[in-house]
Amino acid sequence: MALPSINPTTTNSWKKLQEHFKAIKDVHMKDLFAQDGARANKFTIKWDDFYVDFSKNRITEETFKYLLELADDVKLKEAIYSQFSGEIINQTEGRAVLHTALRAPKDANFKVEGVNVMPEIYEVKQKIESFTNEVVNGDKKGFTGKAFTDIVNIGIGGSDLGPAMVVDSLQYYKNHLTTHFVSNVDGDHVNEVIKKLDPETTLFVIVSKTFTTQETLSNANTLKAWFLKSASEDAIAKHFVAVSTNIKNVKGFGIDENNVFPMWDWVGGRFSLWSAVGLTVSLAVGYNNFDSLLKGANKMDNHFKNEDFATNIPVVLALISVWYNNFFKAESEAIIPYSQYLNQFATYLQQGIMESNGKSVDRNGNPIDYQTGTIIWGEPGTNSQHAFFQLIHQGTKLIPADFIGFTQSLHGNQDHQDKLTSNFLAQTEALLNGKPKTEVVAEGTKEAIIPFKIFQGNKPTNTIFINKLSPESLGKLIAMYEHKIFVQGIIWNIFSYDQFGVELGKQLATKILLEINNNADNEHDSSTTNLLNYYKSLS
Repeated sequence: MALPSINPTTTNSWKKLQEHFKAIKDVHMKDLFAQDGARANKFTIKWDDFYVDFSKNRITEETFKYLLELADDVKLKEAIYSQFSGEIINQTEGRAVLHTALRAPKDANFKVEGVNVMPEIYEVKQKIESFTNEVVNGDKKGFTGKAFTDIVNIGIGGSDLGPAMVVDSLQYYKNHLTTHFVSNVDGDHVNEVIKKLDPETTLFVIVSKTFTTQETLSNANTLKAWFLKSASEDAIAKHFVAVSTNIKNVKGFGIDENNVFPMWDWVGGRFSLWSAVGLTVSLAVGYNNFDSLLKGANKMDNHFKNEDFATNIPVVLALISVWYNNFFKAESEAIIPYSQYLNQFATYLQQGIMESNGKSVDRNGNPIDYQTGTIIWGEPGTNSQHAFFQLIHQGTKLIPADFIGFTQSLHGNQDHQDKLTSNFLAQTEALLNGKPKTEVVAEGTKEAIIPFKIFQGNKPTNTIFINKLSPESLGKLIAMYEHKIFVQGIIWNIFSYDQFGVELGKQLATKILLEINNNADNEHDSSTTNLLNYYKSLS
């Protein structure tokens, strides 16, 4: 069964939202709070160790009612069922979308073309566990008999961003192994990593589904050439492993077939960290923590699949995002985690959200005349408060923001945690209330300066409070945003799981590389021709 293909702008709920928007667009949230003392409780979801307050948004109960009607009008419930049932919802590529199966319990039943895929998933998980334990315990050794000290993950896109973000986020739980990530085809990147490595004690994990990705193979070959300055070809089998489906190319590289971890075409790259793509995560934090990450994601999967939409965290966050994107015309969203550990979280979500929902053709193949994907950006608080918060507070753009915080610190420094949390809470309050002229005047501000110190407020935020940053809670948080992506894609009537826009640049880059290497001539626009000639004249 195909996904429903409903243009959201033709639904009754969308028309209601358009009329409602006219009435509410200038309402100040301060007034909404003043009028309803129970507002915060009405717009808060408590689930497991998550506390999600979405009351600081430019919505009323009427807005929320129409947004929930929109979810029904676009047949979201049926779409969720289709995804979890293994139906071919990635229709443009003819694939199911089942990253949820990767974190499901062993006795679950996820079918692809009528076959339950859980046995093969658990076979791979067993292989990841055994391999991880052998490396971490020092039983698996390099070509000179020394235990491994360093892991180098070689991949790009989902084969890099997911594992890199999770390893960074779970630094507190890391073991003795040092992890490095090589992604950019920029040779300076890989050579800076090489400086830190000892060939006798380094394990390389090459992550490439096709084993043909230009950036990944260029970096893998550079690292292989460096490694072979110290070792023989036979040693490659001890130091290089692959996550791939292309066994032939992997063996041709010199990797032992037993050291190949399979992938599946029903897992998209940007949702693949739960698969063997997460091998580096498992090596960095140990298999038990990797498994906890998966279990956390599975808990969020079940919440998303079974919870009523009014108290369903990913659904509510997606509906609010659509409200701002399509009615307020807010083009971007900020992700502000109040944890330095989540330093790479917004970067990771940029790919997940912008590669998925950056589409301008609907599921019927028609051009879209409404806004789809949002621009995602952000940095950890409190650093970001001293950087771009000025724009959010007093700029001319409306920028909804997700504030993500933890009630407990990992290292237990209560003084720091109290200061961090006070900033976390103060910023959303300041964005809500602003600072009126009366307050500025009362401070004794000179008359000429008064306009510059006024804050309008009415800036929307979601507050996501989590008890503690753990592998399990991180799994829930990542899965929450994955499901938010899905819901938005359904509402916007687009296919979220292909990324044809990524391919065009790759194809042209291949042509230009041939011109650089062989002095071949292709037809380009005059700007590209001039730039290419300039590069060739100096390189």
